[in-house]
Amino acid sequence: MTGTVVVALDRFLPSARRIAETLGADLVAYTSGVFADLFGRYDRIVALMSAGIAVRGVAPLLVEKWRDPAVVVVSPDLRYAVPIVGGHHGGNDLARELAGIGITPVITTATETQGRDSVEGIAARSGCDIVNRDSTRAVNAAMLDSDLPLYAIRGPAIVVAGPGVSILVRKGDYVVGIGCRKGAPAAAVAGALRQALEQAGIAPEDVFIYATTAKKRGEAGLRDAVAELGGNLVYLDDDTLNAQRAPSPSRAQLIGLAGVAEPAALAISKRKELVLAKQTYGCVTVAIAR
Repeated sequence: MTGTVVVALDRFLPSARRIAETLGADLVAYTSGVFADLFGRYDRIVALMSAGIAVRGVAPLLVEKWRDPAVVVVSPDLRYAVPIVGGHHGGNDLARELAGIGITPVITTATETQGRDSVEGIAARSGCDIVNRDSTRAVNAAMLDSDLPLYAIRGPAIVVAGPGVSILVRKGDYVVGIGCRKGAPAAAVAGALRQALEQAGIAPEDVFIYATTAKKRGEAGLRDAVAELGGNLVYLDDDTLNAQRAPSPSRAQLIGLAGVAEPAALAISKRKELVLAKQTYGCVTVAIAR
């Protein structure tokens, strides 16, 4: 299975096969409920059919733009490719790939139509992903009006950013949530992180971000351990952590938190799926989500 699929009505399958060959994609004939089968299995979907059929098919399946696959509708005459879901999340690029076989991409995202950049575009070109995804609406809107400063900061460093600042770090699939006792040494924290990653079968380079509570800002051992693993550490406020459902009981309730390791991992992860429930390694707790 590839990450891309072309779905088409029976009468359009010969044309769909040409598109699939161009993209190196799988090919599926349209049936009732086909989109429900494709969501969650593919990152990119090309629908060779009328836009109405595609829209009605995908609308009930949409969760959020950071998790939904990119969906591009190609008109039955092979003239136009229109991203209808996830323009900034692979849809625009997918439509542009079809220009090579004479299909005109119809791009409707505001930044692109004005010849401006987007946070998602910058992240994709730099091999990064966005930590605070809610920031992109305000930042992209501001980009429509003026050029915004872009700061590349090479650590070690600490960045304090407001809600209107997008934070980009190296791409990765997993978020590691960390809790620890006060004064936990770096060696203990680093050892716990390595054990957790090995237990989950995850390489350190596949980690997107490490996260913990803002109450741990003063823990040098936590900060140094993450740096030792070559990662980036973010501190999350109480409201962000308490907005997550913590599956495992936690003593963090004593300090007003639903938890630390699991909520921190879930808060930043895209799929909101725990791949490693909270584990305790001495004075350190670790959970991993994707």
